Amino acid sequence: MNAHGGPADHPDPPVTVLVVDDEELTRTGLRALLSARTGLAVVGEAADGAEVLPLVERLRPDVVLMDVRMPCVDGIEATRRLRAALPDPPKVIVITTFENDEHVFDALRAGASGFIRKRAPARQIAHAIRLVADGDSVLFPEAVRLLAAARPVRRDAAAGGVAALTGREIEILRLMAKGLSNQEAATDLRVSLETIKTHVGNVLAKLCAGNRTQAVVMAYEAGLLSPGPDDR
Repeated sequence: MNAHGGPADHPDPPVTVLVVDDEELTRTGLRALLSARTGLAVVGEAADGAEVLPLVERLRPDVVLMDVRMPCVDGIEATRRLRAALPDPPKVIVITTFENDEHVFDALRAGASGFIRKRAPARQIAHAIRLVADGDSVLFPEAVRLLAAARPVRRDAAAGGVAALTGREIEILRLMAKGLSNQEAATDLRVSLETIKTHVGNVLAKLCAGNRTQAVVMAYEAGLLSPGPDDR
């Protein structure tokens, strides 16, 4: 009971995290950093992508912090397996040594919600985890643009979905690629937040994308967006 005789306040449950990295020192460091942050709880560790699906099925983490390069099953394939096997898979954040790693782009294409460098400050990693747990994406527009610029356009990529997008939905997709939030897009286009959410939902559905980051990656890959300095 609280001071007014009502039921005691119950804090929100912590965001649960599975840490996946083939280096034990990295896993230990991430566990220590995240366990010290309020509202986060590391519920398990894995040394290879092959361990991820069984652990996720048993532990049900909200977020998987996934190394992209591992010797047996890498983070790209592990992310694909999660999305293929589970109706409501956890969010995936790729952790990488180099943000220009071409494997990061493939992990985003497979459905990861974003990526962050292993040496990022603990507060940034914690913030990224909370963002994706709340349904947002960790999108670094310039980094994703540079990754896309290094890859050839695949006109067959998401071709049907791209062709189905309306002019307004393409406009929304461009704003997503620039890293604008729903609220910022609504302000930019002078429409309501609910209108933006509806358009974003339609974009994701037509592209069969699991999140905003994956939609942006698919649009670059299909040539709908140009990785030039200022896509128009």
